[in-house]
Amino acid sequence: MATSKTANTYNRQNWEDAEFPILCQTCLGDNPYIRMTKEKYGKECKICSRPFTVFRWCPGARMRFKKTEVCQTCSRMKNVCQTCLLDLEYGLPIQVRDTALRIKDDLPRSEVNKEYYIQNMDNEMGKLDATTPAGSLGKTQAASDMLMKLARTTPYYKRNRPHICSFWVKGECRRGEECPYRHEKPTDPDDPLADQNIKDRYYGVNDPVAEKLMRRASAMPKLDSPEDKSITTLYIGNLGERITEKDLRDHFYQYGEIRLVTLVPRQQCAFIQFTQRSSAELAAERTFNKLILGGRRMTIKWGKSQGKQSASVTVSEQDAAAEPLEPVPGLPAALPMPPSDLHDNFFNLGQSEMASMPPPPFMPPLLLPPPMPRPPSGLRPPGPPPAKLMLGQNNPPFFFPPHMRLPPGMRPPPMFAPQPPPPPLCPPAPPLPPDNTLAPPGTLPAIHYPSQDPSRMGTAQNTA
Repeated sequence: MATSKTANTYNRQNWEDAEFPILCQTCLGDNPYIRMTKEKYGKECKICSRPFTVFRWCPGARMRFKKTEVCQTCSRMKNVCQTCLLDLEYGLPIQVRDTALRIKDDLPRSEVNKEYYIQNMDNEMGKLDATTPAGSLGKTQAASDMLMKLARTTPYYKRNRPHICSFWVKGECRRGEECPYRHEKPTDPDDPLADQNIKDRYYGVNDPVAEKLMRRASAMPKLDSPEDKSITTLYIGNLGERITEKDLRDHFYQYGEIRLVTLVPRQQCAFIQFTQRSSAELAAERTFNKLILGGRRMTIKWGKSQGKQSASVTVSEQDAAAEPLEPVPGLPAALPMPPSDLHDNFFNLGQSEMASMPPPPFMPPLLLPPPMPRPPSGLRPPGPPPAKLMLGQNNPPFFFPPHMRLPPGMRPPPMFAPQPPPPPLCPPAPPLPPDNTLAPPGTLPAIHYPSQDPSRMGTAQNTA
């Protein structure tokens, strides 16, 4: 019984007519005002070949248009997005999820068996809530550590970018910036990620993306417990602004009794101290790379002992002071020491001969006679009172103080007496005699000009 659009209307009652698609956050895009086009029975499902309602939209600016690829019945059986066929809860391929949860859901591949199986699943899903998964996934309730480690908690919008322009790769694209496709170098064609099939993705077979994620999960690091058994504190990072102390207590109380919860809002982290070491080990094992609160993956680490931490810092500082540091490459070398034959300079001042010389002997200060005391104000020196000086009259002689008086019989030198000239420093040179006075008889006078030279032509001969 064919179910395509070109077949008879015998089984048309099983065709899908939906009002809104089942999509993940990445395929829906970051635009809250998205517009979709709806085409009733527009395409056939690529899994069950039944016509279904196709939705088409643009997830954002500079993104390619996307549309639904499978019907909602096939999507709910595997709990996957209708477009990218990735799990709606973890954002992982079906092969990774089924391997982690140990689900064996062998769907029929033949046309008749597939049609019969899907009709029965439609009847079962009609009795269930539209937001819950169906099939084998809906029956399993076990959690997996690998899924919590690999789960993608934030949308990855780069998956909605346009495809690479094939004309640009060949060097023939003439659209320039108006080209709706990407102008980038294509990936290696031999890369297994370049060959992906939508049916292999849905059935969980030979999916290169799933194999890559499973290899990454096997190589993930593990959280080792510290050797100090007194440490019962866990560090919780990447909290965000919405996580409160009550949220942390509500989640971690299931692992054991909590002694103290310290929240550091500025660093967006917290410290949870348990009363027993076994409770802290259980919480670290269950939450490492698995804990998601408020849509964010938490960073789980063991706390450090304050005493051991300060001691290690002291030992490291001592080791750094004892061991010389390696020179920084590219810097000039240290300057050489000055030669030893240079004396009395800045570098060998302490080793020079001047430094080894004894200090000069102590010289006593020069003793000067004390100054004469000044008479107090209002008192005059002893002697006759000063007389007024009158012009044209016989004035009395001036009064000289005792320290300015000359001994008897000695007269003061005149102030304007002529002084003899100082002797010259060197005797003056004797004056030169005239030219003809010292010349011997019979010789010519001295030559001052070229015209007086008798050996030159045209000169005037001195006949005198």
